[in-house]
Amino acid sequence: MQVDFYQLSRDPVERVVPLLAQKVLASGARLSIAVRDDAVAQQLSDALWAREAPAFLAHGRVGDPHDARQPILLGPECSAANGATMALIADGEWRDDATAFARVILLFDTGATDAARALWRRFAADEAMTARFFRQDDRGAWTIAG
Repeated sequence: MQVDFYQLSRDPVERVVPLLAQKVLASGARLSIAVRDDAVAQQLSDALWAREAPAFLAHGRVGDPHDARQPILLGPECSAANGATMALIADGEWRDDATAFARVILLFDTGATDAARALWRRFAADEAMTARFFRQDDRGAWTIAG
């Protein structure tokens, strides 16, 4: 399993999630986005719908009618109800149900740095895990830092 740590330092989560979601969909995969705060989930939903050209990013919420048909599902936990093979944890709070996915993207801000470091150490000790760390530069580009 691969876990990609993305430290949010420049852009807010509602700007980063649509960019990453677009890349996931372009790869042909489906995505589960986990976020527990309803207000943040609504911000992410609005950002996915408002995505600039060529098109919005179609999505739904876990438990909504036809959630299995959605390429992107938002919910409080990581859900594969839509057949997702990738999960994106938007609130920085690791969920053990994420281990069911082939790849997980964990977004975290400076307030969650200590928890992210502890998780990184946990995964470094597990041979079944591959972890990568991404940092955003001043121009907004993401680069692998470790």
